[in-house]
Amino acid sequence: MNELVRLVVFLLDGQRYALPLSCVTRIVCAVEVMPIPNAPAIVFGAINLQGSVIPVLDVRQRFQLRRREIGVADQFLIAQTLWRSVALVVDEAQGLVECDASNVVNPNLITPGLEQFQGVVKLDDGLVLIHDLEKFLSLDEARALDEAMEHAE
Repeated sequence: MNELVRLVVFLLDGQRYALPLSCVTRIVCAVEVMPIPNAPAIVFGAINLQGSVIPVLDVRQRFQLRRREIGVADQFLIAQTLWRSVALVVDEAQGLVECDASNVVNPNLITPGLEQFQGVVKLDDGLVLIHDLEKFLSLDEARALDEAMEHAE
């Protein structure tokens, strides 16, 4: 029997992306973001979610999409990396998709240079890029974020 892959699918500028369900803790409506001085450019700022200060990351910048301000219709995907909780700004969370692991293609087989993706899944209605959240921040960005968060608390 083949392994089942569970993904949370979200939209950015009409393109579908996904994160493994195992790293997504919740989806919330966008709220006001507090700027964090000296944070890397990839960080919008931080939010207070039930007493926890969580950095808000600009997924658009990482995927080389045009940057825009957070809108009232946007959503935050709250996700857990090995090191921290983060909020990713998305246009819309589309929900859960379950598929057979055999439908997931290694992105390096498609084109080199897609290190930030774990794979590409083929669904009946198109392709979805599966993001590797652990590779979202570079080491330098992670260090700079840690330092900025320490000073912000």
